[in-house]
Amino acid sequence: MSSFIPPLAKNDPWLEPYSLIISERMAKAGEKEKQLTKPGQSLEDFATGYMFFGLQKSDGEWIFREWAPNAEKIFLIGDFNNWQEIPEYAMLPLKFGNWEIILPTEKIHHKDRYKLSVYWKNGHGYRLPSYANRVVQDNNTKNFDAQVWHPENPYAWEIENFNTEAKHPFIYEAHIGMATQSERIGTFEEFRLQVLPRIVKAGYNTIQLMGIQEHPYYGSFGYHVSNFFAVSSRFGEPEDLKRLIDVAHKQGITVIMDLVHSHAVKNELEGLGLFDGTDYQYFHDGPRRNHIAWDSLCFNYGKNEVLHFLLSNCKYWLHEYKFDGFRFDGVTSMLYYDHGLSRDFTNYSMYFDRQQDEDAITYLKLANTLIHRVNPNALSVAEEMSGMPGIAAPVEDGGFGFDFRLAMGIPDYWIKIIKELPDEQWNVNAIFHELTSRRMEEKTISYTESHDQALVGDKTIIFRLMDKDMYFFMDKKSQNLTIDRGIALHKILRLITLSTCGGGYLNFMGNEFGHPEWIDFPREGNNWSYKYARRQWNLLDDESLRYYYLAAFDRDMLKMAGDEGFLDDPYCYQLAASEYDQVLAFQRKDLIFIFNLNPGRSFTDYGIKVKPGRFKIILNTDSVQYGGYGNIDETITYYPQRNPKISGDNILKLYIPSRVGLVLKHIPTPRVY
Repeated sequence: MSSFIPPLAKNDPWLEPYSLIISERMAKAGEKEKQLTKPGQSLEDFATGYMFFGLQKSDGEWIFREWAPNAEKIFLIGDFNNWQEIPEYAMLPLKFGNWEIILPTEKIHHKDRYKLSVYWKNGHGYRLPSYANRVVQDNNTKNFDAQVWHPENPYAWEIENFNTEAKHPFIYEAHIGMATQSERIGTFEEFRLQVLPRIVKAGYNTIQLMGIQEHPYYGSFGYHVSNFFAVSSRFGEPEDLKRLIDVAHKQGITVIMDLVHSHAVKNELEGLGLFDGTDYQYFHDGPRRNHIAWDSLCFNYGKNEVLHFLLSNCKYWLHEYKFDGFRFDGVTSMLYYDHGLSRDFTNYSMYFDRQQDEDAITYLKLANTLIHRVNPNALSVAEEMSGMPGIAAPVEDGGFGFDFRLAMGIPDYWIKIIKELPDEQWNVNAIFHELTSRRMEEKTISYTESHDQALVGDKTIIFRLMDKDMYFFMDKKSQNLTIDRGIALHKILRLITLSTCGGGYLNFMGNEFGHPEWIDFPREGNNWSYKYARRQWNLLDDESLRYYYLAAFDRDMLKMAGDEGFLDDPYCYQLAASEYDQVLAFQRKDLIFIFNLNPGRSFTDYGIKVKPGRFKIILNTDSVQYGGYGNIDETITYYPQRNPKISGDNILKLYIPSRVGLVLKHIPTPRVY
């Protein structure tokens, strides 16, 4: 037996018993990369399926190729041949289950609609090409067709090679369709002109775009993908998305996208289900084919052709649209045979009990290796809730290669205590533990709420704190204790989450100013209404309303974090945590963060042990410009007092009002020579 201990296990003695499995995973990924690449070829060379398959224009010809190993006949049909199966448009079989047709350029034109007519033994079906880069829906029939997309004047990028500066990403999670205030689907152009400037002003340095890959059902939020290489046409044309990304780059904004490789929609006419008549072409057959919770199809990551398809998809979005990385959706579902649904992950053995899909693990390692070779500055984020060790550790150390993992337990924790505990029972020690419990070799993205916490059946944090009072008392002239409490806690929760985060922070579109209510996409159950699938920007723009205060605080909070660079310090050093007083204080770099969560008590001369020097308040949730009471004089310079009789420590004494968060900056005492 090998005695090799991967660096991942060396960093965590609890992982040493599983060194063999971690080593096996490392070896399998290395062997698979060698298997996929020919001598002299790289993984980047392998991941170019989008340059071979699909409709390509070259040297006065159209060349169309498709992989359909079970097919017996395939016809290309469309506007160009009256949707008829004409011998001239019959595809020819090649090796390895590939098919090809070559046509003169005058036969097919930009914006022509088309699809495939596929025959297999005892069966037939109409299919959209697996590598289609443009798919559109007919307004009358609601059917989807592939569309030829080869404009005479393709988009000319102004920023060819954007170098992201988002060392600590402040992510603005956004959905193009619901970014408009109107009760309809918004567009890329509207987002670029109307929402992007808001994001820049708000201080976020990264945008995460949801629902980019084509999906037949709008209400799936983009997570039931049918066409993996096609930009969802409901938001506009491909050039519109490229322009949006280009303009964002000009503003210094990193743009990543939700990448759904964890499953695929079941649809056969639009998607990959039964593409060539078999249920096992891209997906597992038998009981592993269907995702029991999502009603979708599960990829077979053990097939080289599937790896080719998915790895090519990663490179495609980086290369063709210049995305700066991905947030991988549903990673937990990929990792385990049971999709992580039947275990509570209370001990390490649950990550290494041979119930993991080692093929999926290999794929994720290869995907992250590829992404960072194509773009060394790319940002790769895992949506992973099981706590799999090494998700955000380097591949060469035995990890999976993601740059960050989402701290998915934090928003669930906030919702839990808001729902289940009265304010008097909020335990500051438990809060600090929950917010800072993470593997030190991995960076995390913390957040109070994403789109998940606001989907129909749940509520945004602000609506949970205020409920119906939001409808009547959010104007600045009103006096309402429920509103005051909600505004105070909304700011505190965000500040304490950001100040303890493991390297990055995320917010869902509109929640920075306390967008009310929930998210509910048009569906039969709501009479296909868009009322809750939009953003009410007018609430933010009306300075007579208190939403303005919350946005101002969020903006200044992010600016403080960027200016002070305290996230460079990976540790939060606890200075005080009184469960009785409900006061928490900790240090990060040269900043002191202090929170009084007590709903009824303010404290005068509250003592906190600090290092020598001077301290100035640089952020105060109680400031009147953020809708607070303004009970603290922010012009004061604070000097800690020594207490030689007790401990000799330096004690900083402060007035800390109820439900207030403060950030103080340490200013070293100048030396006297």
